[in-house]
Amino acid sequence: MKLRMIMMTCLLMPTLGWTADGQLTMPDFRGLAEKATDSVHISLGPWLLHTVGRFMDYDTHSDPDSAATKRLLSGIKSIEIHSFTFATDFAYSMADIDAVRRQLSAPGWSQLMQVRDGKKQENVDMYLMMDHNHTSGFALIASEPREFTIINIVGSFNPEDLPELQKQLHIHESKSGQARLLM
Repeated sequence: MKLRMIMMTCLLMPTLGWTADGQLTMPDFRGLAEKATDSVHISLGPWLLHTVGRFMDYDTHSDPDSAATKRLLSGIKSIEIHSFTFATDFAYSMADIDAVRRQLSAPGWSQLMQVRDGKKQENVDMYLMMDHNHTSGFALIASEPREFTIINIVGSFNPEDLPELQKQLHIHESKSGQARLLM
C-alpha cells in the first residue's frame, strides 16, 4: 500500500470508547509484536510532545524546519501509531481492525478517503474529526493480508503539515508501502 501518498494527502458510541476529542480506543496489540516480522508502536502523549517542543526552542531561529515542526506540535495532544508486518496472511484479527474502524462512524468524523482493492485485499480509510471548522483528530487505517497500520493523531493541526510530522518523527515508507520508524 502506498502510505506515502496517504500521508502526503494527509479516528461510535461511548461503549466503544469514543470521545469527542478524536482519541480512538485501540485493541491490545501487544501479542502481535511476537508474531510480526516487523512492528512499530509509537505513543506520544501531551507531556512528551510539550517536552519536544521546548527543546525545539533552541533551533527555531536557525532552522526553519524546527520552527514548522514546533508550530505543528503545538496543537497536537497525542500521536499513536501501530504498524505490523507478518510472514503469513491474516496473522492478525480483522475484528480488531473493524472495531477501530467502527469508532470512525461517530459524529464529528468525516471520511476523506476510502480505497478498496478486492483483488489484492487492500483497504485504506482516512478520516478527519472537525470541531467548529478546526481539525481535532486524524485517523488512518491501512490493511492488507500481511500488514496493517493504524495512525491516530489528536489535536488541532493542518493536514497539509502531516508530511513534515512524518519527516520529523523519522517515519519512512518501506518497499512494501508500510510506515517504518528509522532510528
